[in-house]
Amino acid sequence: MSLVYFASSRVAKWKYDDSMPGKLERLLDEINLNNYFQKNEWVAIKTHFGSDGAHRIVRPVFLKKVVDKIKKVGAKPFITDTVRIKGLDYLEVANQNGINHLSVGAPVVLADGLYGNDNILVKAGDILGEIAIATLIYDVPAMVVCSHVKGHINAGYGGAIKNLAMGAVSGSHRHCGWKCGRGAMHTIGEGKLIWDQEKCTLCLQCKEICPLDCIDFKNNVFTYDDERCWRCGRCSRVCPEGGLTLPADDDYFMRSLAEAASAVIKTFKEKKILYLNFLTEIQPECDCMPAADVPVIQDIGILLSDDIVAIEQASIDLLRKQIPLPSSLASEEKINPGEDILYSLHKRPYHIQIEEAERIGLGTRKYKLREIK
Repeated sequence: MSLVYFASSRVAKWKYDDSMPGKLERLLDEINLNNYFQKNEWVAIKTHFGSDGAHRIVRPVFLKKVVDKIKKVGAKPFITDTVRIKGLDYLEVANQNGINHLSVGAPVVLADGLYGNDNILVKAGDILGEIAIATLIYDVPAMVVCSHVKGHINAGYGGAIKNLAMGAVSGSHRHCGWKCGRGAMHTIGEGKLIWDQEKCTLCLQCKEICPLDCIDFKNNVFTYDDERCWRCGRCSRVCPEGGLTLPADDDYFMRSLAEAASAVIKTFKEKKILYLNFLTEIQPECDCMPAADVPVIQDIGILLSDDIVAIEQASIDLLRKQIPLPSSLASEEKINPGEDILYSLHKRPYHIQIEEAERIGLGTRKYKLREIK
């Protein structure tokens, strides 16, 4: 049984110690960072920078608290993510969302370089074969994974496993392309995009959202660069008419997430990774989309553990107890109290990723929740 620390979002007293930043400091003191990080050791703080228009990420104030506590150990932290749009643009998105060296007190860098192809192939298992892990994450000796918990159109639930599987793996490799990157998880076989001309209204939302400018409509006919395409699925996600689809398989996808996360974790020695799950601003969609909807679940709090499976299980257990918020997508879809809100929104069996992570030895779903007061 693993220990998961929890700090509630509720504020009982009007004093700093009872604030969310104050509680985060106390969480980090509870787990004793000296047991995980050493003096002068580089520590990656892996988070998601968000998107131009998507602002419900882990707030910079929380990242700063993590940075400050790591510095007190004598280690050297930095904030990082992998390239999701063009590298320089992504750094500007991070800055726009408040993540920069002044706000967080540490360098902000891209884990796989400005072009997103600075990565190393690592054996991942039966499903993926090899996967391209960002070089910086491969090389760094320690890491804190700061995950914004939310819904996800493909994963159903996005937490620490998805943060590593999608966020520590590059979109493409120099030689094997998307087939060794995140796209390998998104698709079956070749994963060709399918365009239905009869449904298409030529709104061009797919073209506008493509992070690699792969899509074009010459003579009003859909075309895309098959070699460069990352298979991220954003184009099919935003199509209002269902005229663009990307083949997928839920079981394959969920198990491949666990497999990719395992490949990342195995590049670290034991007890060199900590996980922080922020159950705040829980919106229905990923932070990589060009907008952020209102939260579907009220803020719950922050979880901390050194067991990725335990913290994920604890997170979904807390989520499943919540009441859908009014004036949100959850209420629009008429989800009732007591229903699994994220499953009801996306109809994805997200529990598979956590069960598979336990099966392949990443941790245990049995946990003890210790709430700090």
